[in-house]
Amino acid sequence: MDIDSEEDQKKLLMQQEITIVKRMSHISHKIAVMSGKGGVGKSTVSVNLAAAFALENYQTGIIDVDLHGPDVPHMLGVENAILKQSPQGILPVKAMENLEVLSIEFMLPVKGAPIIWRGPKKTGAIRQFLSDVTWGNLDVLVIDNPPGTGDEPLTVLQSISPLDGVVMVTTPQAVAGEDVRKCVNMVKGLNIPILGIIENMSGFTCPHCHEEINILGKGGGKQLAEELDVPYLGSLPIETGVGKTQDQGKPFILENPDSEISKKFIKIVSKIENKVFNSKK
Repeated sequence: MDIDSEEDQKKLLMQQEITIVKRMSHISHKIAVMSGKGGVGKSTVSVNLAAAFALENYQTGIIDVDLHGPDVPHMLGVENAILKQSPQGILPVKAMENLEVLSIEFMLPVKGAPIIWRGPKKTGAIRQFLSDVTWGNLDVLVIDNPPGTGDEPLTVLQSISPLDGVVMVTTPQAVAGEDVRKCVNMVKGLNIPILGIIENMSGFTCPHCHEEINILGKGGGKQLAEELDVPYLGSLPIETGVGKTQDQGKPFILENPDSEISKKFIKIVSKIENKVFNSKK
């Protein structure tokens, strides 16, 4: 057993922990976006949430912690950006006025290269993100987590302290709700506040007959929130334009501020804002 090596490793981890605390101390509010189920539109919610804060003149950052599917840079139109170094550390990429982003996507050797890592390496990468990147003074940091209760979200929840809370995203189906239930219980077990549940893909209005069609059902998110005794933030319908704007690298609420889904999203953002911020700017 190499005792010196173990002691050196402990010192390095302790120093990293101190650095993370210092970095995070310059960020007023930290919000994690999570879901126990994949494919519920969690990254879409994260990007539009961050864009909404930026639009209200909050200095905002967003970290894409989904190491295996880092979609946030593409959704913000900065997937080809290159990270720059400063004397203070790595600089996040500026996506728009008041909004900066960090993602593993910026570090891949070639576009489309897969991340094939086991747990410890993923945990180390996220902690390195938190310790090596200099955000400066932020009003709010949004953390987009991969689905589930595995290494990546657990590392975020344990490394960023204190978190203002977690926003949970689900779709109306019972199978999605059951996975989100596990995620909620995980967060509660760590004594981190649940800011609320969002029901995404809740209904679709036919553009021709204007009838609402509940493709995936409706009301599952609200029912789950009541059962778990956590706030219900609201629902977001299916909107074909969301996918189009994401492919173009533009947050939907900025491109379509008067649409029904944008109005609903702004109401959700206002609820989160009222919970997280003591006073508005």
